Amino acid sequence: MSFEVLQQKTLSNNPAGPRQFLAFRLAGEEYAIDIRQVQELRGVDHVTRIANAPAYVKGVLNLRGLIVPLLDLRLKLNMEARDYDAFTVVIVLSAGARTIGVAVDSVSEVTTLEPGQIKPPPGLGGNIGMEYLLGLGTVDDHMLILVDLERLITEADFASSATLH
Repeated sequence: MSFEVLQQKTLSNNPAGPRQFLAFRLAGEEYAIDIRQVQELRGVDHVTRIANAPAYVKGVLNLRGLIVPLLDLRLKLNMEARDYDAFTVVIVLSAGARTIGVAVDSVSEVTTLEPGQIKPPPGLGGNIGMEYLLGLGTVDDHMLILVDLERLITEADFASSATLH
């Protein structure tokens, strides 16, 4: 899916109105991020490893001349590692003024959520820290774990790959 297609699917920036999220899977659970942060989706191409980077920093990708750090979202969220396969997708994201790629198990769809479909996160522990959540989105008979990308991917992630820039 190209950036232009994703852009056409976005709604207004009105936070009180409906919002669109890109749903993806990690370790059997369905997560989602705000579609406005997604630049493109791609398969896992050649990844250049970086010495002494944290385990979740898989290396860098050359994205049409732009060097982009690649984070394995499973490892970033302290989940069990998994080999990449034909379903693994790299979501290229805008994280503030930076571009970053995150590897996920698969991508499912773009979902529109009305404000009433987004509930605050429960005060429970789990694989993902509550500080990374926007909330839980309810879609028909299932829930999406809504991830706050700006809280999840911090400057420390970029500092750990400082030799990339």
